Amino acid sequence: MDTSFLVFWEQVTSNPILMVSVILTLAVIFVNGWTDAPNAIATCVTTRCMEAKPAILMAAAFNFLGVLVMTLINSSVAMTIKDMVNFNSDNRNALVALCAALVAIVVWAVAAWYFGIPTSESHALIAGLSGAAIALQGNLSGINGSEWIKVIYGLLLSALLGFALGFAVCKLTTIICRGFDRRKSNTFFRYGQIASASMTAFMHGAQDGQKFMGVLLLGVFLMNGQDTTDGAILPIWMMILCSVVMGLGTSVGGKKIIKSVGMDMVKLEKYQGFSADIAASLCLLVSSLFGIPVSTTHTKTTAIMGVGAVKRLSSINLKVVQDMVMTWILTFPGCGIIGFLMAKLFMALFGGAA
Repeated sequence: MDTSFLVFWEQVTSNPILMVSVILTLAVIFVNGWTDAPNAIATCVTTRCMEAKPAILMAAAFNFLGVLVMTLINSSVAMTIKDMVNFNSDNRNALVALCAALVAIVVWAVAAWYFGIPTSESHALIAGLSGAAIALQGNLSGINGSEWIKVIYGLLLSALLGFALGFAVCKLTTIICRGFDRRKSNTFFRYGQIASASMTAFMHGAQDGQKFMGVLLLGVFLMNGQDTTDGAILPIWMMILCSVVMGLGTSVGGKKIIKSVGMDMVKLEKYQGFSADIAASLCLLVSSLFGIPVSTTHTKTTAIMGVGAVKRLSSINLKVVQDMVMTWILTFPGCGIIGFLMAKLFMALFGGAA
């Protein structure tokens, strides 16, 4: 199938349903940059290693590189998402369900952003798709349990490994740098944290950027009567488009999440921010190498908790942690219900049988 920009543009402008799907997908990518991408640079900004604007540009650049490298390794990302649910081989209904799930993500993510609480668009996507699939099938046969359990494993891994690595890296850093000149150490950690934040942004692109570009590509394939993207290659123009949209989202809404993650939860020094970034990057890298879907948000925030626990547990603002955990727990049922309702509405509007 031809995935050139000219063919894509011709299809979008001639097909209203595909146009809605593309607009919604770009909206979700924008919201992902709005709410998820700032996690990668939160500690770097709040410890005054970088100003917000250049940090946002850096995050956008490394998100793009992460998407590019991971795409060269594996381009069948859309099927990873689609395997979570069963749309019963009806490509029109599948596209309607995809649109409904994307609306659910936008609604949920904007609500979380309004309250300044980090949330995972990856889990919101899975929940929204699941709710839409249940609406289309009329029962739980639309859910693939063997794939869903991988999400639960990823959730536990990102939380436990993120915290453990945050604690271990910070503890090791404290031991190694004991007795060093503080001013020289701060200079090292300032540049070290810029590098480690770049690593985190790279891994965010590898995890989330590729995933949502896969959704965009999946919509195009479904509209052309294909329910599989096996062998598909994500084109360069799509990578550039999605990375730019994600960067714009980060620049618009990033500061609120940066404050919540980098300041409200734990007051960090430069060496602590460096430790949190290294820990988060390692966790995301290990998860990616083993093909385990994890959330950048969960990984980064639990890494920060682990770093804060090195000094003392009381240094962690438990009220902020409680708000975040509640949002994470509510994401699946919340987005699932919205996806279910939106699928019913979309099917009624577009004449499908709900």
